[in-house]
Amino acid sequence: MNRHVAAGPAELGYWRFAVWIGLAVFILIADQATKWAIVKWVPLYDKVPINDFINLTHQQNPGAAFSLLADASGWQRWFFAVLATGVSAVISVWLWRIRSEGPLVLAAGLSLVLGGAVGNLVDRLRLGYVTDFIQVWFGSWPFPSFNVADSAITVGAALLIIDSLFLSGRADKRATNDASS
Repeated sequence: MNRHVAAGPAELGYWRFAVWIGLAVFILIADQATKWAIVKWVPLYDKVPINDFINLTHQQNPGAAFSLLADASGWQRWFFAVLATGVSAVISVWLWRIRSEGPLVLAAGLSLVLGGAVGNLVDRLRLGYVTDFIQVWFGSWPFPSFNVADSAITVGAALLIIDSLFLSGRADKRATNDASS
């Protein structure tokens, strides 16, 4: 006899958590694979033009976004490693706690930030710097080079802002307004 049993809320929550962690792992793998390819095929500080406004380049960034603290004496490597580890732990717990609620935009944003943070963390721990390789030009001004992890963090942060401004708490506010009417 073939019976189909629907997954309960707990099982569904585990699957959702696995999907979001899977997205983070996908970002991590894509980030590390692209960095490996750049290190292998593009000499340090070379530029390979893709079109009029994008170059592939090979940069080593010991700092944070926009090379913040890149000229520090080396302590920034461990500071950013500890920061990324802490942020990753908080995001992992957060994803676990919302696993059954299904807030799609929030969970996607958290997963992208998690994958990007871990991608750059791997570089910092292994190399002491982050490999950046995408360079965008605005006219004659180059935007600071970045990588897949940075892109995921940026898109993830945008999703978190969108969720915060437009999505999270809307149902709670409506329920409160309906109850007080």
